[in-house]
Amino acid sequence: MLHSKVIMKKHRKITLPCLPHTFCILLQLLFLVAKSSAKIPAIIVFGDSSVDAGNNNFIPTIARSNFEPYGRDFDGGKATGRFCNGKIPTDFISEAFGLKKYVPAYLDPKYNISDFAFGVSFASAATGYDNATSDVLSVIPLWRQLEYYRGYQKKLSTYLGETKANETIAEALHLMSLGTNDFLENYYTIPGRADRFTPQQYETFLASIAENFIKSLYGLGARKISLGGLPPMGCLPLERTTNVMGGNDCVARYNTISLEFNEKLKNLTTRLNQELPGIKLVFSNPYYIMLHIVKNPGLYGFESASVACCATGMFEMGYACSRGSMFSCSDASKYVFWDSFHPTERTNSIVASYVVEHVFTQFLK
Repeated sequence: MLHSKVIMKKHRKITLPCLPHTFCILLQLLFLVAKSSAKIPAIIVFGDSSVDAGNNNFIPTIARSNFEPYGRDFDGGKATGRFCNGKIPTDFISEAFGLKKYVPAYLDPKYNISDFAFGVSFASAATGYDNATSDVLSVIPLWRQLEYYRGYQKKLSTYLGETKANETIAEALHLMSLGTNDFLENYYTIPGRADRFTPQQYETFLASIAENFIKSLYGLGARKISLGGLPPMGCLPLERTTNVMGGNDCVARYNTISLEFNEKLKNLTTRLNQELPGIKLVFSNPYYIMLHIVKNPGLYGFESASVACCATGMFEMGYACSRGSMFSCSDASKYVFWDSFHPTERTNSIVASYVVEHVFTQFLK
């Protein structure tokens, strides 16, 4: 029997696993369900490092992770450019729908349209909704990801034929996962946006970009779209490390921003479902499941949620993680976070399983 624990959070019902390995059982069950009834032929991904499968390996930026110890628990122990010790959420989601084990990066030359026909990621680490965010580390802005998507559709049409390609696009699940960098790497770090916008005005500004992007996808034939929300940003090890006056606890103001922005995205989802005929737009909110894991790591078999596996676990990510690799933890599965900004593979699996079960089940019907 699969046991679970149900908690209520502001009238939101969240079913969470009580046993450390329950998520593995759940993922297997979802995989069996998906194999027999999935109507999703492909997973198409837009976003930042949470879903970048290695696109940044092929552009001139320091926002990379194609080196040890990244990827040490991936198949073959290879660093692919995923900001994790192993698989990222979109890989687990693809597998849950009975598709490929991994969603490949669009710019990776070892893949071609025959691979991308089942899934593709246009995501770029360190990007955001705001073009100014992508400029910070010279990564792929969201508008460029859309241009890549247009090119992908042309290749898909040539590969499958126009009719089949159009059907694939209409039935494919388009995932959006970004926004954290807009606040933590741009608004609260780089001078400019904070001078023009209050935090709430900036939230509205970003939500308007999200709306235009969704409408662009819709105009290109996409009908099944997942708009991803923000995690509890204040609970990232990087932010907790700098919260000395707060006892290195989660930074409340950043979590408040996450909640406010997520509410705007949720309202946007409701409105666009009413405005755009035939669209199935869902809001995928990782906030509460991530917060529950961080606040109750022992329920999931984790030993640490405040510091990460990489190096000291307090502030390292990217190349800093590489330089401190000799100090990295021996077992990443005991940690909620891999580096100071990104979850471990095990955490990604739990969150992906939760989203598939509670949000994407309608696409299995």
